Amino acid sequence: MKALYLLPEQNFPLIYGPAEQRDIAARVELVASRQDAQSIWQQPVFTAVEAIFSGWGMVKMDAAFFERFPNLKVLFYGAGAVDRFITEEVWSRGVQISNANVANGTSVAEYTVAQILLCLKQVWPIALRIKQEQRYIKLSHDQVTGAYESTVGIISLGAIGRMVAERLRMAKVNLIAYDPHVSSEQAQALGIELTTLDDLFRRADVVTCHTPWLPETEGMLHGGLFRLMKPNAAFINTARGAIVNEPDLCAVLRERSDLFAILDVTWPEPPAPNSPLFTLPNLILTPHIAGSMGHECWRMGRMMVEELDRWLAGEPLQHPVTRTYARARG
Repeated sequence: MKALYLLPEQNFPLIYGPAEQRDIAARVELVASRQDAQSIWQQPVFTAVEAIFSGWGMVKMDAAFFERFPNLKVLFYGAGAVDRFITEEVWSRGVQISNANVANGTSVAEYTVAQILLCLKQVWPIALRIKQEQRYIKLSHDQVTGAYESTVGIISLGAIGRMVAERLRMAKVNLIAYDPHVSSEQAQALGIELTTLDDLFRRADVVTCHTPWLPETEGMLHGGLFRLMKPNAAFINTARGAIVNEPDLCAVLRERSDLFAILDVTWPEPPAPNSPLFTLPNLILTPHIAGSMGHECWRMGRMMVEELDRWLAGEPLQHPVTRTYARARG
């Protein structure tokens, strides 16, 4: 199989580490040097290319793109969301696409679980207070829930939500979830109790959001839900900022100093310079770092190597991108 890499220079070694580059070179014939969104228009047509290895910075796959790659059969996309570059042209040509959303989601799940456990210990609120007041403050047992027998509410049981649930089982927490697309039988098999969104916010010690960004999910988490939260509860969002009505969230955080929020995503992103997200004392803002960072990115490249092996063996791809999936923004 003839192939090439198509992604920006800075993202190439970030996603495809030395081991991944070695293994890909041993399995396919690389017919050209790494290309990017500018260079492909300056080269002859890539008639021989059947497979592309890409990642963040992939070129839009429209009619003009396929004039450059007329015989492309498969794209191995070593990253997550694909909505920015996939067009109907992909489906009409029958090109198969695999992405590393699950690998990237593993990093999100690890970040989320770490934050959940810190929230259940009240780590962020007390650490920030100690720093602000510059004195040692002890917490009493009735101020800290702790992980054991606490209740964690998961919004959406997609790949990341399920990975979070799996990793939390060792902490012996009670898991509840809201997901209208999951049956009670499926949830029971996962050891999770399905409930309504209102009930989830009312019962959970920590609420974690993993909902995809779709037109119907924009602003779905509003002030009425945040006001239902129990004393000293926390809210975590590692999905997409547009899912949360941020003015509502900020208003509730002002009203309820006992509540805490951790936002790794915002809308817009980054927030406006005068956004209250920067100043609210009961909110931690991280710069969209839950997903793969540093060496974690090589896990995405490794997943593409594994998908290549399946393709070459004539086996179905394990992480195919469907038209329905591609429409989801995250």
